[in-house]
Amino acid sequence: MAASLICIAAGTEWPRIDAFLKLGLAQNCSDVHLAVGVPPMLRMNGDLMPIKFRNLGDNELEGYVTEILTKHQNESFRQGNDLDFSYVSRRRRSLSRQRVPQRRPVSARRSVRFRARYRRIERLALPPIVKKLCDYHQGMVLVTGSTGTGKSTTLAAMIDLLNQTKRLNIISLEDPIEFVHRSKNSQVIQRELNTHLPSFAEGVRAAMREDPDVILVGELRDAETISMAMTAAETGHLVLGTLHTTSAVKTIDRVIDALAGR
Repeated sequence: MAASLICIAAGTEWPRIDAFLKLGLAQNCSDVHLAVGVPPMLRMNGDLMPIKFRNLGDNELEGYVTEILTKHQNESFRQGNDLDFSYVSRRRRSLSRQRVPQRRPVSARRSVRFRARYRRIERLALPPIVKKLCDYHQGMVLVTGSTGTGKSTTLAAMIDLLNQTKRLNIISLEDPIEFVHRSKNSQVIQRELNTHLPSFAEGVRAAMREDPDVILVGELRDAETISMAMTAAETGHLVLGTLHTTSAVKTIDRVIDALAGR
């Protein structure tokens, strides 16, 4: 059953894309997909559901996106680069922070995806072992899987649980900052790649000098980052991170291969 959406009046001073995000939040969806040639879609319980809206045109979708870009992001977009950034509505604070992977393929069919705010660990139907992993005081916990399988959402829920139940110094290194955590019982410091740190490896190195209890590494994407994360885990910190692998065995192989290739 398709969701419904009231069209936004042309010429509004607020970004038009806010209405789609508000609808996604109201429908409790995980993602909002916008692409040229099809109507906007919501991911509901794993399925993409079109809303009652016209097919989006190329110029229309580009207009939606450029309304929320910074000057630097817009320049990069005009040069044909992909963008992966966060967006906070100035008008609708209830929308929270949205992650926006914006892709510009060779063809004219551009697409953009907005991710909804994170959910608490109790609402994600995760196995009980995930909560137990949050009780570790040191070591490395890796969440793996292909794109879109919920790695970032799972880690955000784990950080939220630690933040609510323990008194820790949590340093999160992300690309970009996708879910904003307000410090509760713990202190949560979030840093963004290319804004606050030049690389994940440098971010881990700097974090280790700041008396952390938990270090979250958004992605273990190269040998140097993997090596620094393992060092942090071995020296008494709890390190949380992600890898783009599809099984525990392949994760171990990936780590070994990365370190062997240094």
